[in-house]
Amino acid sequence: MSNPLPLIAILRGIEPPEVIAVCEQLISAGISMIEIPLNSPRALVSIEHAAPHFASQADIGAGTVLSIADVEAVHEARGAFIVSPDCNPAIIGRTLELGMQSFPGVMTPTEAFVAIRAGATGLKVFPSEIIGPAGIRAMRAVLPKEVPVYAVGGANPDNFADYVAAGADGFGLGSFLYVPGRSAAEVGQRARDAVFALEGALNAKRHG
Repeated sequence: MSNPLPLIAILRGIEPPEVIAVCEQLISAGISMIEIPLNSPRALVSIEHAAPHFASQADIGAGTVLSIADVEAVHEARGAFIVSPDCNPAIIGRTLELGMQSFPGVMTPTEAFVAIRAGATGLKVFPSEIIGPAGIRAMRAVLPKEVPVYAVGGANPDNFADYVAAGADGFGLGSFLYVPGRSAAEVGQRARDAVFALEGALNAKRHG
């Protein structure tokens, strides 16, 4: 997708029978990057169902990707991007070789620059609740401006503005949006709330 809203919906725990309905709600709300963590039940089946179904509307990718074999399996399932909790240059490299986007997890400037030198598409600062906006501001001072930074883990619509003001470009949003058992309709409403909050925070920074 071109120029998506910088918000990745994380559907940890989702199962294949519900993935289409939930993704429809997220896309309707304006979210076009949807991550299905590999520690979800039959995650690759969910990706196989959703990726072709929404090919013209959203990028469906995988999270909690910890091995090259996982990267290759996600590619076979037609996933568009790879998100990891850690920074592994081998995973970043294989992801790029297969034509997918790479979002490795980092928490220090050292990890961030390892990821950047390996070619990462963007950085997942995780868990962002530990370093907070102050930590992101400090890292942003030395990171290349063109590399997007996503705050994940602890970020939510109530604090989007603080993170954006500190230099975060976007967010990965998990349990605020989806937990197992939550209806697709409620996910959709929460997604609309998140999109509204993020657009407000981004606009405030542009015009502030």
